[in-house]
Amino acid sequence: MKHWINGEDVPAETTLDVVNPANGTVVAHMPLGTPEDVDRAVAAATKALPAWAATSPQERAKRLKALAHELRERNEELAQAISTEIGAPISLARAAQAGLPPLVADSTADLAAGFAWTETVGTSLVVREPVGVVGVITPWNFPLQQIMTKLAPALLAGNTVVAKPAELAPTSMPILAAAVKAAEIPDGVVNIVYGTGPVVGEAIAKHPGIDMVSFTGSTAVGKRISVLAAETVKRVALELGGKSASVVLDDAGLQLAVERTLTTAWTNSGQVCGAWSRMIVPATRRDEILDLLTKAAEDYRLGDPSEETTRLGPLASETQWTRVNNHVERGLEQGATLVLGGPGRVPGLEHGAYFRPTILADVHPDSALAQEEIFGPVLSVLTYTDEDEAVAIANNSVYGLTGAVFGEPARALAIARRLRTGQVDVNEGQFNVLAPFGGYKQSGNGREFGYLGVEEFTEVKSIQR
Repeated sequence: MKHWINGEDVPAETTLDVVNPANGTVVAHMPLGTPEDVDRAVAAATKALPAWAATSPQERAKRLKALAHELRERNEELAQAISTEIGAPISLARAAQAGLPPLVADSTADLAAGFAWTETVGTSLVVREPVGVVGVITPWNFPLQQIMTKLAPALLAGNTVVAKPAELAPTSMPILAAAVKAAEIPDGVVNIVYGTGPVVGEAIAKHPGIDMVSFTGSTAVGKRISVLAAETVKRVALELGGKSASVVLDDAGLQLAVERTLTTAWTNSGQVCGAWSRMIVPATRRDEILDLLTKAAEDYRLGDPSEETTRLGPLASETQWTRVNNHVERGLEQGATLVLGGPGRVPGLEHGAYFRPTILADVHPDSALAQEEIFGPVLSVLTYTDEDEAVAIANNSVYGLTGAVFGEPARALAIARRLRTGQVDVNEGQFNVLAPFGGYKQSGNGREFGYLGVEEFTEVKSIQR
């Protein structure tokens, strides 16, 4: 594995081991980049920018379509790489980790024809142009998907990119680079520099040659990036943490609410920023819902991620295992009731970062379990007595990324409107790749997906005539 700058492999003097969390074996060696590597990548992106920005949106869309095709051709290679580096079950890796990125590239390309690249407002011509060189910094939980969510709209808008993947999950990036090359995207338009956040990430955030930073990750790191980027007054888009609520009304179909909440809470072993990790239920139906949750949990097989029947693999690292375990232990000490799972090593799976899928009841709304992002397969169940209390509990968070409401459709929609969060599913509402995604409060700023996701990567110029 080497940095990929201006369409060429660039070696590094030192590397970092990439570890399979299922068994602790070293599976790759990631280059440790330097600020000088970032300088080289920014220079390449700057040189490539004028020609790429001058191409038509239709041509840029054509290249994105080609990239989507190349990624689909590499689905199994990508799925195996990502499953090995973060422990995602292979079925999830094929369907989501490797399956969603080409969908994002395709759907973004389709926006080119109808996007308002220019419009007339009175006597003015309003033009949307590329921001310039964009720095992209992404997390390890959905490594390729998070890159593509930013890369596709940035490229369609005519920008060039310097990307830093997470150090835990870099092995899909050489495959992406090969796909970019095969899609005939010009050299220098996409550049990849590996390394740690404090070195490469910070160099990107404060680099005077980078015009915008788009970051997905923790709120703490997002705040740090904002501070660094302020030195050069560059634009910053942030998709940060979440502590999302699934609100179950007293007239809800409980089976649907339970199945959908568990799926969202435990997908990718709960390592999803938009996970519905708080289930807010009527006090009068608490016991019934806990029984249904316990039964539904039987379908979640924890085990070797390479096996087709595995639904939950290990957490992405031993560090993450310790963090999740500490959260659960502290929650139990503070009075939560253990319904399922719990802390400690899993018998028979002691040599990997495996954590039992866990359900905790009687969680206080102000407790750490209800307030802090755990990023593991842990569902906290909280009770309420009336709708106003349910809304207050759901909104009692510094975060506001996603959420759900289950109940009679009109009533559930009314509750959804009251939630201070960027995206809400009502009953069987499904993921829409064209709908804007992003958070309120400390879950970030800016939006991804759809036309708003493309607008994020444009500057607006008014030409008075």
